Amino acid sequence: MGKYEKLATLIVKEIGGKDNVISLTNCITRLRFKLKDEKKANTEKLKTTDGIVTVIQSGGQYQVVIGNHVPDVRQDVDAVLGVLDPISDGGVKGNLFDNFVDMISGIFQPILAPLSAAGMLKGVNAILSFALGASFSGSSTYAVFNAMGDGLFLFLPIFIGYTAMKKFGGSPFLGMMLASSLVYTGFIDGSATKLFENARGLHFFNIPFSLPAAGYGSTVMPIIASAAFGAFLEKRLRKIIPDVAKLFLVPFLTALVTVPLTFLAIGPIMNIVADGLGKGLLSIQAFNPIIFGAIIGFTWQILVMFGMHWALIPFVIISLSQGTPTALITGAGSVAVAQTGATLAVLIKTKNKRLKELAVPAVISGVFGITEPAIYGITLPKKKPFWVSCIVGGVTGAISMGLGMKTYQMGGLGIFRYTTLITPDGNMSYVMYGVILDIVAFIAALGLVYLIGFKDDEATIQLTKEAAKKVATGQKVAAVKKELLSPLAGKVLPLSEAGDPVFSEGVMGKGVVIEPVIGEVYAPEDGVVTTLFPTYHAIGILTDTGVEVLIHVGIDTVELEGKYYESFVTQGQVVKKDDKLLSFNIEAIEAAGYSVQTPVIITDISNYADVIVTDKQLVSTKDTLLVLK
Repeated sequence: MGKYEKLATLIVKEIGGKDNVISLTNCITRLRFKLKDEKKANTEKLKTTDGIVTVIQSGGQYQVVIGNHVPDVRQDVDAVLGVLDPISDGGVKGNLFDNFVDMISGIFQPILAPLSAAGMLKGVNAILSFALGASFSGSSTYAVFNAMGDGLFLFLPIFIGYTAMKKFGGSPFLGMMLASSLVYTGFIDGSATKLFENARGLHFFNIPFSLPAAGYGSTVMPIIASAAFGAFLEKRLRKIIPDVAKLFLVPFLTALVTVPLTFLAIGPIMNIVADGLGKGLLSIQAFNPIIFGAIIGFTWQILVMFGMHWALIPFVIISLSQGTPTALITGAGSVAVAQTGATLAVLIKTKNKRLKELAVPAVISGVFGITEPAIYGITLPKKKPFWVSCIVGGVTGAISMGLGMKTYQMGGLGIFRYTTLITPDGNMSYVMYGVILDIVAFIAALGLVYLIGFKDDEATIQLTKEAAKKVATGQKVAAVKKELLSPLAGKVLPLSEAGDPVFSEGVMGKGVVIEPVIGEVYAPEDGVVTTLFPTYHAIGILTDTGVEVLIHVGIDTVELEGKYYESFVTQGQVVKKDDKLLSFNIEAIEAAGYSVQTPVIITDISNYADVIVTDKQLVSTKDTLLVLK
């Protein structure tokens, strides 16, 4: 396992364990679990775990937002989970739209990256053709680039056959087998239709059928429906066929029934459905392109937050795979740039050291179109920056649709999306429009957020001049020795003996555990309350000397929802050493089945060379608990 083994172990534990997991996928920033019972997951604990941005429950998925390094975390989570049963019941009750979004995202997420890469390769080919002229477009080099870009789209049903069959609980390679029948030579180039046109056309045991003009290559809906039926049939056959014959009889009978049925009925019906849905979306778009662009641009980030943007992606892929440019999501083109500009404004203006640290990688990610770290970590909590980016996205979306901009191929995000705006003949007019709109969106969002402002943490506004300087400049404090008094009276234990692995394994930072004898928490130093959980079981303080301290009263006590706790301060309040912060009823908490072990953690541990714990076994609130060097 990798460096995220501890985080992966904790995630699996807090979502209810392996037995509660039906399936797992991931996108660019999120682990997307499908759980048997989401109520078993400890959402609040996951949200407050270092290394997790937030948790979103939407579309029938339990989404754990990690950030840009989610592929590495996914590998370690897979190692913890082991092999999941591919034939397990994937059904989760929910409304129709949630189930649709869950299905679509599960099918298309795994292949979105190669689809984008293929589209970018086509864009590169168009640029080279435009720059080098006929000498290049008639060369074998052009043919190789064309094969790289078009090959995936031509055999798209095979890729979808794998992911769709897996999503529906069937055998993925059987899904590929079903799909390969649809794109078999002769069925995709029209030669089979011509061969049998003088023999009453195409028949299967005298039952006539027809093929689309371009065959089933590049199609989406037929193979999804075929895989759904194939998975359904495979599950039933597994229940009735003896074990000794399952290995070959199950795929044989599944294919024997599913493939002909797809040619005879499933394929033609789904093509009609796809055409109807596509024309319906085009008619909405054509009704008023500018309003459509404004709506898409304004709402896109909200859709992304809840994973609902996946409802549009299949229709984009269908259109592009058929060689038809689309403006369906063109209005969302500059939204990521607006979000990045708003985040940079927060980075420039905030005096909160922690926020600055979060904003730097969020800005970098935003340049490449990955906006979840910015949304969840920066702009959404500050509210105004988020809504500014939505408004700017709506305006640029309306302008882009008014200019008639279209997407010609799949592509990357952020700056990599420019290849999607290149026409097949290499015309880059829309690319220039896109660049100009992005610059406008970036400057507008940055300027508006900077001028309008946002509620910066009072913790950073009311600090002493010394602490404010350290926070604003990000000074390291390792060279300065600091001492913190104990916030509680009680027995001192090593952090490794904490009853929660998030603390005992040092995930949150270094520190110590106190078993309190008095249910009162006091400020260990002058500073400001930076975090106060609504349940009052945990409080964070930034001291005037720049130390970030987390005091977590009890293990898993968030589940008490504030019962038996009382707070004497508010978030953002300036406190003095020895000020009373919290009180809690030790007896009542223990009677409810919870431990009152209280980890005291230094969360900005990278600023210090060492954290030395007192050698006393019992401490009072007048004793030095930690020395930081």
